[in-house]
Amino acid sequence: MSATEIDFYELLGVSRDADGATIKSAYRKLAMKHHPDRNPGCTESEAKFKAVSAAYDCLKDPQKRAAYDRFGHAAFQNGGPGGGHPGADFGDIGDIFETIFGSAFGGGGRAQARRGADLRYDMQVDLEDAFHGISTELEIEVSQNCDTCHGSGATPGTQARTCNLCNGRGQVRAKQGFFVVERPCPNCHGSGQVITSPCRDCRGEGRVDRVQKLEVDIPPGVDTGTRIRLSGKGEAGPRGAPPGDLYIFVHVKPHQIFQREGTTLATRVPISFTKAALGGSIEIPNIDGDEVTIEIPAGIQSGKQLRQRGAGMPVLQGRGRGDLVIEIAVETPTKLSKEQRALLEEFRETETGDECPESRGFFDKLKTALGG
Repeated sequence: MSATEIDFYELLGVSRDADGATIKSAYRKLAMKHHPDRNPGCTESEAKFKAVSAAYDCLKDPQKRAAYDRFGHAAFQNGGPGGGHPGADFGDIGDIFETIFGSAFGGGGRAQARRGADLRYDMQVDLEDAFHGISTELEIEVSQNCDTCHGSGATPGTQARTCNLCNGRGQVRAKQGFFVVERPCPNCHGSGQVITSPCRDCRGEGRVDRVQKLEVDIPPGVDTGTRIRLSGKGEAGPRGAPPGDLYIFVHVKPHQIFQREGTTLATRVPISFTKAALGGSIEIPNIDGDEVTIEIPAGIQSGKQLRQRGAGMPVLQGRGRGDLVIEIAVETPTKLSKEQRALLEEFRETETGDECPESRGFFDKLKTALGG
């Protein structure tokens, strides 16, 4: 079987009767996942990107797709019924598929070890910890290499033998109409090897579940949704294959005082009506523990926001900090002494209406609107 016989529909993960929108959607997902810009230096992803692009370039064109459905890859080979090619160099596609799927598709190659699964761990942190950054220890249960057989899956002193059904390729071939497809070997389940005397502790898997302790550094400035990758800390691969990765997803707990939006911190601060009328300054404790002095201009109204530059959250893996936004809430006194009430009564006697222009303007507009 040649690599050019790999089915385009199978490569994109769609059925043969899929419509154009389904094919396009499948291609976009795969292209985004394997785009070289997202996987710098990874030749496997680059080859996968080229292959799915070639498949999509063929299937998106109704005429090329019809030719492919009828004649397969022969439609695009020199002298084939379709003539020409579907936008890709099929002379080199064998190398592309061999890079993606391993040399099993080249004939006579060995099965490639399957990498362990990636794991996800959701971690909650306080806003203060998100500001300063923390180092913490996690305990998670994860599959790790068996200490008894050292990950081989075989009883110590024995070893696996080559599968006689697939000759170690891990794949078996089957003909379906015009196509020859390869599927995981049912005898060795794609590993290419058969263990005749499996390890008792791991039952031939080469891995066992046990608690793993990990040190995790949470950098300053993390926010909900921040992802931290711990390479090689995921599940161990079967029978000594490389482990996957562990991804820490950070969730910052709501704070009782501050609300966060990116690097900006916001809070609502009540002030007395005399402070609002006369102006002055207030000091409030910030998330970093320092006191922040806020200047209050005379005549400030409720809802007015004051911004303190550089007093917010730190920039993740960068320099500087965001801003602290203070929303003013003017509080009307509810408990007055006799002296205070007398002073306010005296003040009311001297009011002309010019002290509160917004209030006076509202009532003037209201009278005009009501015709009197």
